[in-house]
Amino acid sequence: MENHNYCVILAGGIGSRLWPMSRRSRPKQFIDIFGTGRTLLQETYERFARFMPRDHIFVSTNVGYMPYVYDQLPQIDDIHILEEPLNRGTLACAAWGTVFIKKIDPKANLIIVPSDQLILDDEKFQDDVRRAFRFVSEGHRLMVMGIRPTRPETGYGYVQKSDETQEENIYQLKTFTEKPQRQFAEIFIQDGSFLWNTGIFLFSADAMLGNLYRLVPEYQVEIPKMMASAEVDDPKFLPSFFSELPKLSIDMNIMEKSDNVFVYESQFGWADLGTWATVSDYQQLDADDNLVLDSRVLLSDCHNNVIRLPKGRTAIINGLDGYVVVEHGDVLLICPKDDLAMQRRLMTEAQTQLGIE
Repeated sequence: MENHNYCVILAGGIGSRLWPMSRRSRPKQFIDIFGTGRTLLQETYERFARFMPRDHIFVSTNVGYMPYVYDQLPQIDDIHILEEPLNRGTLACAAWGTVFIKKIDPKANLIIVPSDQLILDDEKFQDDVRRAFRFVSEGHRLMVMGIRPTRPETGYGYVQKSDETQEENIYQLKTFTEKPQRQFAEIFIQDGSFLWNTGIFLFSADAMLGNLYRLVPEYQVEIPKMMASAEVDDPKFLPSFFSELPKLSIDMNIMEKSDNVFVYESQFGWADLGTWATVSDYQQLDADDNLVLDSRVLLSDCHNNVIRLPKGRTAIINGLDGYVVVEHGDVLLICPKDDLAMQRRLMTEAQTQLGIE
């Protein structure tokens, strides 16, 4: 059977929640966080290359990060890198990727996937993606992949499935909720109909374009410009229409508004590597629930910490409980692991008061 399935890897974000290791000049997707010898972008690309043709895999990234893409994915050519001159959110990347790929294959189906996720069961992931592609290839359907939550996590978005089952583990989508407060996350866990939103979306190119025209008025003018840009033969062409686009997300502006969206309750083992707290999901912890990432550390009476140091550095720590200790470049951060607001505040103060990136 002819293969009309394509992948767009989103690799243009700045990853500020993993500061100071992730910086604007080199965000987390281009970093080997776990000390495996592979960056998050490389892991994501190879995950799809195991079951999709490489010429069906595209990377969408900010123009400033192009050198990292060339360095880390030397096998990818210019035509498979979708350049973003400006950050205009996930919807702009999805729309440009859809228009560009539809020019190559009018029957295209797309999967939009972040470059900063941990997938534990590759075989199950492949099976779920193949099945999801089959589902969205019919009836102008859109889909988000969800994961049953294991705790009331406030750093993840949630999707609510309806009682109506289309196929096994595939439900009509009911609601989206973005990063709820703790009390609501606890209610979601008890309710049983809420899943973590993985940020992995699937749709046919025709379905996405139809929804863009119908649901996003700003794109009605810009889509013809995208189509004209897609006709340019120069693979290094930098799309100028990005400056005219509002900064919007796929979640809020398409998936939440469309009436033909489904959620796939997947079970491939997943974590969003968005914060230092979530980096420890599914990772090997020591007997005291500490996560030491490729670092030389001696711990005494320490519990529930995340520690990441550069090569050549050694930390000897006593009596620390629930902290993140990360040194990278010119910054050493020591902060409560679960206090994301404090981490953001310290990052902002370091940038404004100390001039640190």
